[in-house]
Amino acid sequence: MRLSVLAVGRLKSGPERELVERYRQRVEAMSRSLGMTGLDMVELPESRARRDDDRRSEEAAALLEKAGSAFVIAFDERGKSPSSEAFAERIRQWRDDGCPGIACIIGGPDGLDPQVLRRAKAVISFGALTMPHQIVRALVAEQLYRALTIISGHPYHRAGHDDS
Repeated sequence: MRLSVLAVGRLKSGPERELVERYRQRVEAMSRSLGMTGLDMVELPESRARRDDDRRSEEAAALLEKAGSAFVIAFDERGKSPSSEAFAERIRQWRDDGCPGIACIIGGPDGLDPQVLRRAKAVISFGALTMPHQIVRALVAEQLYRALTIISGHPYHRAGHDDS
């Protein structure tokens, strides 16, 4: 199963890009043993259309074309906020069911077009706060790595325990 992050906009050189790359490499190192083939990071240009709706629609068409037959996870503030364990379980289940790939989609400054949200198998939020796409990209890469560590039983993920 192929993992990819499809994002509108480019990450400039700097700490955000380095952090995303660090998690991409970690996913790459772990993925093969779990029946997955690495993590593609795909950056798509922002639309130059004048109207917000037109920009979102053009970006959606490009994102969904790149996603191909992969299951789409859209990252949007209106989504649900699953636990890391629930996110990992969904990825494990899709892998075990023969899913060809997972495309994690991050929209541009205008957000995601409804056509992306309709196509998504999951719409996930990191909370109601608006976050810059650079930070969301790092969070998505880290959560994919965390999901793989949970699936493999690796100690990276330390869920809260009530030992009282």
